[in-house]
Amino acid sequence: MNAFETAQGELQLGGVPLSRLAQRVGQTPFYAYDRGLLAERVRAVRAALPPGIGLHYAVKANPMPALVGFMRPLVDGLDVASAGEMKVALDAGADPAHVSFAGPGKRDLELQQAVAAGVLVNVESFREVALLADASQRLGLPARAAVRVNPDFELRGAGMRMGGGAKPFGVDAEQVPALLAEMGSAGLQFEGFHLYPGSQNLKGDLIAQGLLQSCELVLRLGAHAPAPVRQVNLGGGWGIPYFGGERALDLGPVTEALAQVQARLVAQWGQARAVLELGRYLVGEAGVYVARVLDRKTSRGQVFLVTDGGMHHHLAASGNFGQVIRRNYPVAIGHRMGEAPTETVSVVGPLCTPLDVLAERVELPEAAPGDLVVVFQSGAYGPSASPQAFLGHPACVEVLV
Repeated sequence: MNAFETAQGELQLGGVPLSRLAQRVGQTPFYAYDRGLLAERVRAVRAALPPGIGLHYAVKANPMPALVGFMRPLVDGLDVASAGEMKVALDAGADPAHVSFAGPGKRDLELQQAVAAGVLVNVESFREVALLADASQRLGLPARAAVRVNPDFELRGAGMRMGGGAKPFGVDAEQVPALLAEMGSAGLQFEGFHLYPGSQNLKGDLIAQGLLQSCELVLRLGAHAPAPVRQVNLGGGWGIPYFGGERALDLGPVTEALAQVQARLVAQWGQARAVLELGRYLVGEAGVYVARVLDRKTSRGQVFLVTDGGMHHHLAASGNFGQVIRRNYPVAIGHRMGEAPTETVSVVGPLCTPLDVLAERVELPEAAPGDLVVVFQSGAYGPSASPQAFLGHPACVEVLV
C-alpha cells in the first residue's frame, strides 16, 4: 500500500525527508502529495488503456488547485461537480472543450456559468434541459449537453453504488428516450452519455462486467439521440486498497472490456470516443496526512497517542466517511519506517468526541510527543471531504512536492 521511498529509516516525500518537509511547511497537521507518484500512476493507467480511450481526472477526488494544475496536462480532460470546481479546472488552464460538469442539484446560475464557459453539462433531470435552453438563448452560445444515465443495473462490488435502482443521480434509463426528444426540441447541442454506476471497486472482473453492460445500454439509448454520439463517459470507480487483506485492482479484465467497448462504439457511431473518469485511483495513493504527537497517555492499560490532527481534517481515516465497520488506514511513525513495532496503541486527535480516532489498536514502534504520525492512502477525499471548522481547531495545510 505504501509506494513512498525511505532513506535512513525516514519517509521521503518528493525526495524530501519528512522531518525537513514538516519544517518547510511550518506547521502540522498537513497533507503532502507526491508529484512523482501522481505522474507514475497516470503513466501506468495510460499503459493499460486500449488506444483511443480518453482519460479524465475527477476533480472531486482532490480539488487542491496546485494538484489540479499538475494533473491537467497529464490527462485528456477534467470532470467537475460544481461551479467552484469548474473555476479550479479553468484556472488550471483546462480547455473548456474537455471539461464536463455533473451533479444532481445544479443551480440555475451554475448552469448559466457552464454555458458561458463552454463546458459539457451532464444533464440529470428534465428541469436542466429548460434551464440550459434558456441560458443558451440569453447568452447566444450553444449549450453543450450529455445525458447522465441512471442505469437499469447495479454495479456489484462498489463501495458506494451511484447507479441502478432509485437514485438521485442521472435520469432513469427508461426515461432517457423522452429526455433526448426534449433536448432535441430545445435545441441543445447533444454530444453523448455519462454513466457512473459506483465507486471504490477492487474487483476487475466486476468493473469489466459493468463496462460491457454500460456499453449495451448506451448503444440501445443512442437510437433515440437527436444528434450523433461523440463521447461516452463510462465513469470510473476504480478502487485502491486501504485495509489489511485488500488486494490492488487487477486491470487485466478492465483492459479487455474497454477494448470491446471502444470497438463497438466506433462500429456504431464512427468517431465516438469512450472516456474514463478516474479520481481516487489516480491520486489516492500519492498522498499522506501528517500529524504530530502532542501527548502520550495510558488509560487502564491502553496507550493513546494524542495528535494535533484528527477527523476534522481526515474524516475518511476516522471511519466516518462511508465505512460501516471502522477499519484502520495504514499508519506509521514517519522517522522509524524500518523499525519493528513494539507496542499496540491508538492514535487519536484533539477533539472532544470519541469519533476522533485516526487508528485504533495498531502495532507501531514506540512514539513520544514531537514524533510525526503518517496516514497513508490519503491523496483523495481528504481536506475537502472533512469538517475542518468542527470545534474551531486550526485548518490543515496542503503541499505538492
